[in-house]
Amino acid sequence: MGLNSKIKAKNMKKITDFTVKNLIDEPFELSQYAGEVMLIVNTASACGFTPQYAELQTLYEQYADQGLRVIAFPCNQFGAQEKGDGAEIGEFCDKNFHVTFPIMRKINVNGDDAEPLWKDLKAKAPGILGTERIKWNFTKFLVGRDGVTVQRFSPSTSPLSMVEQIEMALTQK
Repeated sequence: MGLNSKIKAKNMKKITDFTVKNLIDEPFELSQYAGEVMLIVNTASACGFTPQYAELQTLYEQYADQGLRVIAFPCNQFGAQEKGDGAEIGEFCDKNFHVTFPIMRKINVNGDDAEPLWKDLKAKAPGILGTERIKWNFTKFLVGRDGVTVQRFSPSTSPLSMVEQIEMALTQK
């Protein structure tokens, strides 16, 4: 590893360095997931991809004991498909999908006021042709146990189709 690579690696922020806010606007420190694999998703309650909540819950139930953490970030930037407040979003997810993984407060994932965590995720794992912009709801980021390694998945990627990548990430130390 060259000097520039070492400096870059030393200065690289880990996902676990971020603190976000949960549905009731309380701090939620991602450091509590240090050493675990995270699947971070921007979500919406009225999107054609909303049924992916069920698959995300299935993954969470199947792999939580091995260290998988699923974290949802509701977003209203795409077709105004997440209009509710925190209480409404939480109730919707519980009632319709029995979600037990953490759901954060509604955020922006694009633009100047994008959540800093999402700015970091987009920079670490750009989309097609190197674009960082999130294109739609249910864009997914898989974060390795090191808190740095990130892989991006499109909204149309079924969470259950990601099992191989999740299992590989879970086996990494």
